Amino acid sequence: MAAELNPIDKAKFVAAKRATEYVQDGMKLGLGTGSTAAWMVRCLAERIREEGLRVTGVPTSTRTAELARSLGVPIASLDDAKWLDLTIDGADEFDPNLALIKGGGAALLQEKIVATASDQMIVIADAAKEVSQLGAFPLPVEVIPFGWQTTKALIEETLVGLDVMNRDCSLRMNGAKPLITDEANYIIDLHLKRIGNPRQVAMVLNQIPGVVENGLFIDICDIVVIGHGDGRVTVRDINEGTEADDFIEFAPTDNIFADME
Repeated sequence: MAAELNPIDKAKFVAAKRATEYVQDGMKLGLGTGSTAAWMVRCLAERIREEGLRVTGVPTSTRTAELARSLGVPIASLDDAKWLDLTIDGADEFDPNLALIKGGGAALLQEKIVATASDQMIVIADAAKEVSQLGAFPLPVEVIPFGWQTTKALIEETLVGLDVMNRDCSLRMNGAKPLITDEANYIIDLHLKRIGNPRQVAMVLNQIPGVVENGLFIDICDIVVIGHGDGRVTVRDINEGTEADDFIEFAPTDNIFADME
């Protein structure tokens, strides 16, 4: 029996289900990381089971890879796939220009590599992730462990000259130890509150020695699918300049819930 979803999970589910309608037979897909992306993997697995859809997924984290395997979604490495037709992923924030903050799940490096190796990127999100200006969500920056405190100090010094409201930075922890990413790096979260010029911030941060990548995704996302708790979805296409509303039946099947027992 399908579990009852709260409004936030309903919003994530309908966004994920609508986004998987873009998937066509034979596609090579980037599979995002996070709670909304997990719904997408479940919806994709259901299409594979029910329709015989043939796809190859490239996961953006070990968590996504494990989920895909458990649900029967074929996966491959990006080196094997080489180039992707489509990436579907979540976001921690997105603005009117579809600039994103990602990395709340500490997978921003692989997520950005996969997304930029795709013909198209679709972001799936609940309505709360839409903001007029990025920055309320802490901006993750992946750094190498060697000399991370020096790197953090350089980041803080660099932020003085940028159009941001706040400059507090913190090392992301996993209990009493630093969180380790899939690429064996650390995450420094920048609590900026407001980012006046995301493009400038992204470019400047990546020039700092020790910084591997930052969580600002600029000119990467093509479409955002926004889910609502009542089953509505809004599809916004930045390239076409269009926005359309739809409605998705949000009662997930037992198959989608099978891995959540």
